[in-house]
Amino acid sequence: MNIDIIEILYQIIYKISCDKHIMPVNDNNLIWIDLEMTGLDPTHDRIIEVATLITDTDLNVIAEGPVLAVHQCEAQLTLMDEWNTRTHTTSGLVERVRNSTLNEETAVAQTLTFLKEWVPAGKSPICGNSIGQDRRFLYRYMPALEAYFHYRYLDVSTLKELARRWRPEIMVGLKKKNSHKALDDIRESVAELVYYRAHFIRLEPN
Repeated sequence: MNIDIIEILYQIIYKISCDKHIMPVNDNNLIWIDLEMTGLDPTHDRIIEVATLITDTDLNVIAEGPVLAVHQCEAQLTLMDEWNTRTHTTSGLVERVRNSTLNEETAVAQTLTFLKEWVPAGKSPICGNSIGQDRRFLYRYMPALEAYFHYRYLDVSTLKELARRWRPEIMVGLKKKNSHKALDDIRESVAELVYYRAHFIRLEPN
């Protein structure tokens, strides 16, 4: 399928979800985010995809934001190492990045438009997996988006590391695809936290 058509479909799906939602802005909603980057070092690597979704406090997904490929020049893409080149080429992201008309600023604007419909600024911790890494890139390249989050973190990888050490037997039941597509990765992060809540934290019913 033509890459431009894929981008248009993403935006149509996002607009339909926005048009249908009637839930009010809620201070307790959680913003989940995932970035795909050309590498791990924000001093010379760049963001190439950003996606967000919203859950309520019980981790029910209530909205998915736009999935945005961020244009980077060919010189930047050639700096990717073998793993990133293979992974992002196989997923189709490299081609989407080449064809995208969005830069960091326009991607931030579209993402913030979505977030403001669901969560006020400064209320949600930044939620995701190894989310400190994403925040480093946001701070450097998308500071207005980084500033929309509370300073706290909800990092699923913290529970992963604790469960691996304290309850290694439960890790067998955790299955992840690790597609390295931003929205897929966020969905998996939410599902992973739901799994830990059921099998590791094991909340008692009220």
